[in-house]
Amino acid sequence: MASYYFQRECRTPYSECYTVMEEENAIGRLDMHFTYSVVHATLCVSESLTQESIQDIIETVDEDLVDAVGVGRDEFIVHVYQGRDIGVFSNHGFGENGGESVR
Repeated sequence: MASYYFQRECRTPYSECYTVMEEENAIGRLDMHFTYSVVHATLCVSESLTQESIQDIIETVDEDLVDAVGVGRDEFIVHVYQGRDIGVFSNHGFGENGGESVR
């Protein structure tokens, strides 16, 4: 099993966002939202990952992140999207002649 780790990008009282890392490579993005009894997550991963790798990431998230938050949860729901990253966009990167990506 590969060793995945997570770099926190932001945190609110009810959510967290992470970049999913493998070695020195960003391989995905994780957004988690906490309710009273359910943790909802959206996992976006590289199109090169296998189903086994995705399951490993989900298990690592459950063990390392969800349990560490300390919320009493009855369920952990993960929506997985797989594809390629086309960029990061910000309203600060938009010029007068239209939008441009900011990486």
